[in-house]
Amino acid sequence: MQTVIVTGAESGIGAACAEAFGATGARVAVLFHNDQEAADTTAQAIRKAGGEAMTVQAEVNDEASVDKAFAAVEAVWGPADVLVNSAGVNMSGVTVRAMALAQWQRMIATDLTGAFLTSRRFLTGWGEGKGDATILHISSIHAYAVRAGGADYCAAKGGLTNLVETLAIEEAPRGIRVNAIEPGMILTPMNAKAQEDATYRASLERNIPMGRAGQASEVADLAVFLASDKAKYITGARIVIDGGLSLMQALGA
Repeated sequence: MQTVIVTGAESGIGAACAEAFGATGARVAVLFHNDQEAADTTAQAIRKAGGEAMTVQAEVNDEASVDKAFAAVEAVWGPADVLVNSAGVNMSGVTVRAMALAQWQRMIATDLTGAFLTSRRFLTGWGEGKGDATILHISSIHAYAVRAGGADYCAAKGGLTNLVETLAIEEAPRGIRVNAIEPGMILTPMNAKAQEDATYRASLERNIPMGRAGQASEVADLAVFLASDKAKYITGARIVIDGGLSLMQALGA
């Protein structure tokens, strides 16, 4: 039975991943920022799917909070086998010349430093011995397919790529695999307008070769696969799940 920690698990891709691991019979720790009710809903979905669940509040950009959250999980279940880092902030559309330093720092702290802090605490929980463990970071196609108004987000996700690849090299001798999942347009609360406005969604989906946005459950299925024995030889990978959207970036010019 796997023990899985999912950050940002109160909604979107994080919640979908938590439920999908629950369906495998895993013990899943739902790490959430500030919405206890949403975290409880995720925990209920995990239990309904067949897994065990607990909820733990955590600020992923705060070292002490991350340590406290992981210690709480370890006290009940021992070191986790899987970390899914899904906590993140979406791009705001603000250009660099108009961007406040506080906005830049908030993005980097959550989407990049948070990934560093949770990865490091996951690894220290394992100690120096060899193990069968997996770290999965939910990144984005915007780690390389940049957008105007997304400098902070794209920089954070680009940095995450290098963190993932470096960790993969460092931890491979211990049997710990580290990979990135890079979604494109996924219908989650981060894309609330696309979820609620069918006309707006269709205008975006015209740019996707497969003609539709993705579902959080599809990303979750990929996460479960990457943490399974069927993916034991995959590490340092950046796996795109975007219906072909990122392939369109250089067309039309």
